[in-house]
Amino acid sequence: MTQWVSTPVVGGPVRVLGAVEVEQTDAGVVLHRLPAPSRAQLPDAFVRMCEEQPSGVRLTLRTPARHLELDVRATRTRIVGHPVPPAGAYELVVDGGEVLRGTAEEHGVLDLDPGAGTTSGGTGPVTAVVFPELPPGDKDLEIWLPYGELTRVVAVRTDGPVSRATGSGGRPRWVHHGSSISQGASADAPTGIWPVVAARRAGVDLLNLGFSGNAVLDPFTARAIRDQPANLITLKLGINVVNHDCFRRRTFAPAVDGFLDTIREGHPTTPIVVISPILCPMVEDRPGPTSIDPASPPDAPVFRTSGRPEEVAEGKLSLGAIRTILADVVARRGVDDAYLTYLDGRELFGTAQWDAMPMPDLLHPDAAGHRHMGERFADLLPTLVPALQRAGAVRGSGAVAAGA
Repeated sequence: MTQWVSTPVVGGPVRVLGAVEVEQTDAGVVLHRLPAPSRAQLPDAFVRMCEEQPSGVRLTLRTPARHLELDVRATRTRIVGHPVPPAGAYELVVDGGEVLRGTAEEHGVLDLDPGAGTTSGGTGPVTAVVFPELPPGDKDLEIWLPYGELTRVVAVRTDGPVSRATGSGGRPRWVHHGSSISQGASADAPTGIWPVVAARRAGVDLLNLGFSGNAVLDPFTARAIRDQPANLITLKLGINVVNHDCFRRRTFAPAVDGFLDTIREGHPTTPIVVISPILCPMVEDRPGPTSIDPASPPDAPVFRTSGRPEEVAEGKLSLGAIRTILADVVARRGVDDAYLTYLDGRELFGTAQWDAMPMPDLLHPDAAGHRHMGERFADLLPTLVPALQRAGAVRGSGAVAAGA
């Protein structure tokens, strides 16, 4: 029989990266991506669910063990009227290279009504995520958690001693905020979402504040970013504003200014890149709101917009209008802010990518699209050097250097 060593997630050699706070509960450890003051202001259960889904969160450790299991309580999210999604992947990265996968087969179900912002359901039982056999010898391990499941981590179990990983510290920190695409929607694995692809390619420590449906310039998010250590901050803004039809031309630019003002209170010279939306043809020249098309199959939903092109002239926002406003805000502020720059999201996913990798649901890139976006962003970082080099935060090969 295997002689297991059980290692707690809190108070031992296991290190948590990509989370702002860890909360010990009777059901296991909750890995939060927003701090307690922000969580106290969350407007509904939908945002709360997204905040607790551990996109970009990973556990690091070092061990000679050949076998590793992760005890968790997993809860899958089912949109009301749609089937329960398949199990999300847990990925075990060995010495930064080989990637092994496991899943939590026993799980709870959380029913989400995104329009009402309500959820109902329960946490799953304790279950073991079992990974394939590990190579021999001491090795650094990273356990990446599913981006779209609620995960309570109970313990790490190995058949060998555990110590702190040697290669996980000292990396420059990238804080990213965005929408469901940034959280991971339609990616095939936690290391396959575009910010993680970019972070691993660039060799940086990612804090992913991508929240599905909830990148809408909330002040509590700006304050959370303000209070986090960061060598680079990126803000991918716009698509959720259109999806919710929650700003007009009159109010959007001041809200962007206020969001940036708050962040600058804590990061006066940290490079900030404002990234506009990637290509999304259904709302390029017409506004939202967008929603799942009820005529689409429940197991293969697609999105639609109820906006009309003529409403843009009335002050509603299309993606085209959003990009113009964001570029104008950055250009105006850039006169006095040498550390602020703008990136058109179509540089990450534009017409050529849409033709080669069309979005299955008309809103989210597929797994190949995520990989392309992440690789493209990492490779674009050197092209941003002229705007950012005075901050001393960008070095070659798309990597972000410490010290900003």
